[in-house]
Amino acid sequence: MSSEELARKLQRRLQRGEAQEGCPEPASLAAAAPEPEPGTPAASADAELTARPRRCKVFNPYTEFPEFSRRLIKDLESKFKQYDAGRDGFIDLMELKLMMEKLGAPQTHLGLKSMIKEVDEDFDGKLSFREFLLIFHKAAAGELQEESGLMALAKLSEIDVALEGVKGAKNFFEAKVQALASASKFEAELKAEQDERKREEEKRRIRQAAFRELKATFST
Repeated sequence: MSSEELARKLQRRLQRGEAQEGCPEPASLAAAAPEPEPGTPAASADAELTARPRRCKVFNPYTEFPEFSRRLIKDLESKFKQYDAGRDGFIDLMELKLMMEKLGAPQTHLGLKSMIKEVDEDFDGKLSFREFLLIFHKAAAGELQEESGLMALAKLSEIDVALEGVKGAKNFFEAKVQALASASKFEAELKAEQDERKREEEKRRIRQAAFRELKATFST
């Protein structure tokens, strides 16, 4: 290759390099693009997307299940964490299988899937803590079949829903009525004793007044 040809090739490379440096990169073009003027639809849409925060709903068991006492929710949370072997905040099919076996009510594969499906509100195939609480909510409200796996879970979890203060449970209301009736009877008996003491006190004052009057009569 002659020196003249080499010089021409070098010159062509230099020209191509200068041409590429003169062309702005796509990112530079995007950065150099003028911003939409205020008041235009594009500007309004951009401002709305920028200003609108993403909302993420936080689950609060105490507000979503007000019929449960705080103690009951704490007990159910401990029970949930006990069987959440993966520590991912969910009880999946295998963890539910192990749970039902430990509770003494083993289920078939289809039975386990049916249990999850009955309370699986987000259709992810596993139980969140909210869906776990929903089992006991349904059990207390009488919305579960007596022979269902979920009812067995609720009964065998060693947590007496009514005893812990579930206002929605039928036996809770019965216990509440009975407690109110006993309280009313006690109050009635107490009031009767107080009235009897007042009557006895009044009779005593009358007898004392009569005695003083009689004594005054003999003194004169």
